[in-house]
Amino acid sequence: MILPIVAYGDPILRKVGAEITKDYPGLEKLIDDMYETMVKAKGVGLAAPQINKSIKLFIIDSTRMYDEEEKNEGLKEVFINPVITKETGDDWPYEEGCLSIPSIREDVYRKDKVKIEYYDRAFKHHKREFTGLTARVIQHEYDHVIGKLFIDHLKPLKKNLLKGKLDKISKGIVDVDYKMKFPKV
Repeated sequence: MILPIVAYGDPILRKVGAEITKDYPGLEKLIDDMYETMVKAKGVGLAAPQINKSIKLFIIDSTRMYDEEEKNEGLKEVFINPVITKETGDDWPYEEGCLSIPSIREDVYRKDKVKIEYYDRAFKHHKREFTGLTARVIQHEYDHVIGKLFIDHLKPLKKNLLKGKLDKISKGIVDVDYKMKFPKV
C-alpha cells in the first residue's frame, strides 16, 4: 500500500525515533509498504518518520542511483535501530533532495565513509562500513530517525533563502506526483 509522505513542517520530522523490537506490530507489512511508497515517489531511501511513524527504521535502495552496469555498487537494505558509530574520510558535496521537501535540492557536504550498526529485516545484527553514494543515502536517512533534515546541513544564509519555499511546502503549495500529508492544510 502506498503511504502518504509527511511534508516539511510536520513536528514528527523533528522527533528522535523510538527503538523497536522484532515484535513491532505489522513490521513486515510496514517495510513492504515503505518500499512501495519509496519506489512510487522515485526515491532512493525512506525513513519511518516520513510516513508518520516515530521509530528508528529506514530503508534504502541506492542501486537506483546507478546505471545497469554499476548496479552492484549500490545496496538495497532495511535498517532497524541504526546507530552511526563513525563518519570518516573527506567531506564531499552532492546535491541532495528529500521526498518530504520536494522541489528543493541543495549541495550537502558529508563524509565519504560511514560505520553503522543496525538490525536488518530478519533482525540480524550487522556492523558494516559503507562508502560513496550508499554512505550518503544512509547518512541522509539516518538523519531522519534522529530528527534532522538535509537542510540542517546548509549554511544559515542558504537556509534563510529557502524559508519561503519551505513555508509553501508545509502549506501544500507544491507540485508532486505522490501522496503527501501537509501540516498546514
